[in-house]
Amino acid sequence: MIIYNVTVKVNPQVAQEWLRWMREVHIPDVMATGYFEDYKILHLVGHDDDQGITYAIQYSCKDLDTLQQYQARAAARLQQEHAERFKDHFVAFRTILEVIDNGQ
Repeated sequence: MIIYNVTVKVNPQVAQEWLRWMREVHIPDVMATGYFEDYKILHLVGHDDDQGITYAIQYSCKDLDTLQQYQARAAARLQQEHAERFKDHFVAFRTILEVIDNGQ
């Protein structure tokens, strides 16, 4: 299992609008690509400040090949839509995590 983690620090003035758009538009669009099995929206507790509220969106997929297909075929368009919508109101970085033990 691969976790595609997108960490985003959002300007407090647009944070509620951003979160609503993520839930109603962006994440459903990402999930509709068919590459991911599920997702989680997380809030980094204790890291909010005047410069932004930090969230992590974690998308799960079956393997690295599936993630690479998403990155090659769909990621650029979806990232561009996000960038155009929220312009200078966020910073983001992406990490890839491999689940080696899920505790079950």
